[in-house]
Amino acid sequence: MGKIKILWVDDEIDLLKPHILFLEKKNYEVTKCQSGTEALDVLEEDSFDIVFLDENMPGLTGIETLSEIKEKKDNLPVVMITKSEEEYIMEEAIGSKIADYLIKPVNPNQILLSLKKNLDHSRLISEKTTSNYQQEFRKIAMDMAMINSFEGWAELYQKLVYWEMQLEDIEDTGMFEILESQKIEANSQFFKFIDKNYKDWFINGDGAPVMSHTLFREKIVPELNKEQPTLLIVIDNLRYDQFKAFEPIVNNYYKKAQESSYYSILPTATQYARNAIFSGLTPLEMKKRHPDLWLDDTDEGGKNMHENEFLQAQLKRLGLPIKHEYYKITNERDGKTLAANFKGLKDNDLTVVVYNFVDMLSHSKTEMEVIKELASNDKSYRSLTLSWFKNSPLLEMIQQAQHLGFKLIITTDHGTINVKNPSKVIGDKNTSLNLRYKTGKSLTYQHKEVLAVEDPKSVQLPSINVSSSFIFAKGDFFFAYPNNYNHYVSYYRNTYQHGGVSLEEVIIPFAVFNPR
Repeated sequence: MGKIKILWVDDEIDLLKPHILFLEKKNYEVTKCQSGTEALDVLEEDSFDIVFLDENMPGLTGIETLSEIKEKKDNLPVVMITKSEEEYIMEEAIGSKIADYLIKPVNPNQILLSLKKNLDHSRLISEKTTSNYQQEFRKIAMDMAMINSFEGWAELYQKLVYWEMQLEDIEDTGMFEILESQKIEANSQFFKFIDKNYKDWFINGDGAPVMSHTLFREKIVPELNKEQPTLLIVIDNLRYDQFKAFEPIVNNYYKKAQESSYYSILPTATQYARNAIFSGLTPLEMKKRHPDLWLDDTDEGGKNMHENEFLQAQLKRLGLPIKHEYYKITNERDGKTLAANFKGLKDNDLTVVVYNFVDMLSHSKTEMEVIKELASNDKSYRSLTLSWFKNSPLLEMIQQAQHLGFKLIITTDHGTINVKNPSKVIGDKNTSLNLRYKTGKSLTYQHKEVLAVEDPKSVQLPSINVSSSFIFAKGDFFFAYPNNYNHYVSYYRNTYQHGGVSLEEVIIPFAVFNPR
């Protein structure tokens, strides 16, 4: 690698000789200029890694020179050096995209630090992040073997997501692969934990986490009050890492008051988990209490058509006399309409917006193929989520809500996982179609790759017929029928699915924000 080239522009450049000698000893190459005009000519002739620019020069000022440099070479880092601590100069320089700001008299170490910060930034962060994760890796591995509580698993999953997002931009792909294998191992252990404890959560509610059917009562009701309207946004199919990717944008308008995780019920699928949120009931209870609203897997028709009726019944049961409205957004046009008319919602105590995020990514029927193209792994799926959120009517709603003083709650019904491994299953023609869970009678399956529930009532699920059972895929498995197996496998492998047992699908975000 060649020397790092610095252009230093100062009308009193001769007084800076000691600094320049110091840098040259450190193997930097320094070109000197005495005016902004001279600097612009030099930049036409040669390329540099960084510019040190005096703010107060006769002729072309530092700020004027800076804007000329940025017009020609937008990505060239410029460090402004000034005698003045006046705020307006600082603001003007920062507004013109300076890389750093130093106040005279500068010492050589300040210069060196600025160089490292701007030129070695990604390498230094990469090295630091890698060494930090290496230390944390052992701790995570040890914790994983010891965890025996739902809180412990939520904490570990959040830790893995934190490191995944820290490591995603570093150059050492080896580290990222280690993390990936750690996630696979975590999912394997988490599966054992769910297999062992899930049924007990329905027998003994005391030891259970907050789950889909208890979320509204336990987490949302305490946040409601008559003095301040609340906006509850339920983003369909949102994982914890996707929430963390766009949370910084929400933070521009809202301050986070609390964040926690809750557990989606099984199957981690919309018709079960989201109906459970709004009804405050398990699927078995929904079928018993609201036979007119509940549809089984094999019934014809939309399975999430009655969320508002479920919510009304729950509010009545809880004795909550609140004014509420419910909206489901399944396309951008409806989202824009709601955002445009948002002022009309300020008199509600509770406004619920269900946002069908995956549908928003693609209007075509082959939405899965589109997502497969755009998001072949978790990093690109996060990036796609962020891009979607920045440009969505949902963000407009959040901005409007902040302006009108709404409290904001963001959550989801379940997560999703990138499936990699096929698991053979055989069932009759009435078996449900989902790739991550199946319900039907006489199911034949690979025992090691599923959580099997012979008696659906034991996990509060309805039976389609007397001998129906449920199976849930473990980790990143997906179910495939033996006939037309190869076509099926190549079509669905590496797609995002939900319904089964994984950290990504089960442990999901719940966050409360107050307006800034």
